[in-house]
Order: sequence, then C-alpha cells, then structure tokens
Amino acid sequence: MYYLGCPVWAHTPWQGSLYAKDSRSADFLAQYCRFFNAVEGNTTFYANPAADTITRWLEQSTSDFRFNLKVPKAISHQQGGPQLLAQWLALISPLRERIGFIHLQLPERFGPWQLTELVPLLELIRAQHACAVEIRHPQFFDKADNEKALHQLLRSYQCERLSFDSRSLFAVPATTAALLDAQSKKPRLPVHAVALTDAPVFRFVGQDDLAANRPFYQPWLKKMLQWLGEGKTPYAFFHTPDNTLAPALARQFAADLQQLGGPAHAILAPWPGELAKEAETQLALFGD
Repeated sequence: MYYLGCPVWAHTPWQGSLYAKDSRSADFLAQYCRFFNAVEGNTTFYANPAADTITRWLEQSTSDFRFNLKVPKAISHQQGGPQLLAQWLALISPLRERIGFIHLQLPERFGPWQLTELVPLLELIRAQHACAVEIRHPQFFDKADNEKALHQLLRSYQCERLSFDSRSLFAVPATTAALLDAQSKKPRLPVHAVALTDAPVFRFVGQDDLAANRPFYQPWLKKMLQWLGEGKTPYAFFHTPDNTLAPALARQFAADLQQLGGPAHAILAPWPGELAKEAETQLALFGD
C-alpha cells in the first residue's frame, strides 16, 4: 500500500467535485478521509491548533488515516529550539497513533555547517514519531561530501529525506496570478529521489494542465513501483498552483500507477460531485 495526499483538506473550491456541493467546512476532513489516506498538514507550520481542534481531527479522521504535521516555522525557521519543539510535540500528542511522520522543513539558509544543530531536534522527534526532513540549501544536493554527511546523519536517527519536485511548476511561464504566486514561493532545486527508511516521501508540485504533468511524474511512477516491490510504504503528496486541482492531479497519478500494475487507491472511487452530476443527467433524461 501507499499513502496519498494533498497539502490541506479544508479547501472550499473542492466543493462540487471531491466534496459534495452543499458540504460544510466542518465536514471537510471526514469527506477527505473517504478518498485520501494522508495529508501534509501544512497548517501547523503557521500556527498551533487549539487542543479542541486536535480532538476534532482525531474524531473526524479514520484509524488508517495519517497526519504528517509540519514543525512550526517558529522552531524550524526562527530558531525556537528544543524546548519549544517539546511543547509542540506535547500539544499534538493526542494524534500520536495517526501521525505518519513529523515534517521538518528547513529554510534555504540552513547549510551543511549547521548539521549538528539538527541533532537535538531529531532526537526529540524520533523519541515519539517518524521524521522526514526537507532540505533546501543547494549544497546538500552536491552528490558529494555535504549530501553524504546529511544522509549519514539522517540514517543514524532513522529519519527520511523528503524529496521535493517542482520541475513541472517551473516548466511554464507564469501567466496567472496563482502560478506567479506559486513560482515565487516554491523552491527550484534538483530532484534527488532517495529512500533512507522504509517510508520514503516525495512532494510533487504540478501545473494546472493535468496532462502536462505526466512527463514530469513518470520517474515517480517507476520509483513508486520499485519501492512497493521492495516492501516499502511510500508517501506521495500533490500540489497545484492554488491547489484547486491538487486532488485531480493525485487521482491521475494513482490511476496511472494502477495501470502500471500498482495497487488500487480509494481516490479512484467516484467523487460526490461526479455522482451528483450523474444523477442530474439521469433526471434530465426524464424531463420535459
């Protein structure tokens, strides 16, 4: 099996497609869990959820669903330190059984000379959860001493290196506001597909032309089949410029993976919006 998800679950443009047209925001997570079995959980990067919010997440999600929460930027980007991380881990502890991994995204300025600063953070996270580290400094992509040192450290703590693929996003000119915004915020780095643990992770940022994304994620289809054949349990997350088409991109990937012999996924089932349109079409056949 594999985990498939989007950056968020609360996205109103998904009403009428992934979600029922009249769905309430309070029901989004429960509906999301019908089709996806993971989410990036980017919301925690910007603000801490209230304790009762975490309780609702637990109540509305299914036992096989995995939250992959991002460490707050106050810790990862503003040097909040181990004490603040320990407090945050305590806050999210009610979700412990449903956390797939903790996502530690580091800023571009975090370079190879700072690797030892990761140690206390990794120790705290790994005492409770799996961990995937996202590195953005170009020197960590040198396929030489810096990258080897990074991988050695991550392996020593049984942490994964998260792979980020934005090639499709930057393959087209920014002709829309959403595309311009996405290209200004997303990193443009080499793609190094690695698996340091049994749960490799990649994030794919595509464009709104779904078909145009296919050539860019073809290598990931092959990599997913390889990982699944090796008994690994990979995670795959899909973005589009404003994420309106993120579920459709994830579904297209899942369909292509199944066609190549990969496992089926719940995302391939009919969505509420599709069922509603089908019902409307059937009713129209009996109209005046």
